[in-house]
Amino acid sequence: MIVKSKQPNVKGTVPRRSYRQFCSLARALDILGERWTLLVVRNLLLGPQRYKDLLDGLPGIGTNLLARRLKDLEQQGIVRRRQLPPPAGSTVYELAELGRGLEPAVIALSRWGLWTLQHPRPRNLFRPAWGMLAMRILFRPEAARGVRETYQWQIDEEVFHIRVDDGAAEVQQGPAPHPDLVFTCDSETFRGLAARTLSPEDALASGSLKFEGDVAALAHFREVFQPPD
Repeated sequence: MIVKSKQPNVKGTVPRRSYRQFCSLARALDILGERWTLLVVRNLLLGPQRYKDLLDGLPGIGTNLLARRLKDLEQQGIVRRRQLPPPAGSTVYELAELGRGLEPAVIALSRWGLWTLQHPRPRNLFRPAWGMLAMRILFRPEAARGVRETYQWQIDEEVFHIRVDDGAAEVQQGPAPHPDLVFTCDSETFRGLAARTLSPEDALASGSLKFEGDVAALAHFREVFQPPD
């Protein structure tokens, strides 16, 4: 009987489950094709998170599976651990440079799948952090030339901000020091906006979406963030 040895899934070796093809797409899928892996990357695109934050933000994953996915991503050099300075002192996970390079691919996949949100499924879960990824999908760099503003969103009890700087945009978790515009809504309203079953005009008129700030900044926001045709 021949026993096949299991190689550790480290950077530069062949994973245990591999397409075994000399192709960059196949090699990338060897690393990223496991269930939940890209969703871990998606959540970390908003910044460093504790293990508990990742577990809360990935409902259904299970503690053992999340630990395994994080270990695999660390071994591949995509994710790293870091200790926050006192008084926090917590261990957080964050994307390494190799992991940050996945952002354009994640955004492109999300943009491709945007049409599916027009057919909502009642039992699908939603987290505000996932909604913030949608802002990167809607971002139009050409319309943001010369714009330097910060937009803050509060969805339910969670706060995020988007900093636009002359054609570039960065989305982060947490409040902004001096936002030019502040939006407030609940998850149901944001889901309706994302699915395009609720227009911003109707949401503002009904009061389910509120904003504070400069009217000119609101005009810029609407030009810079638009759904694809």
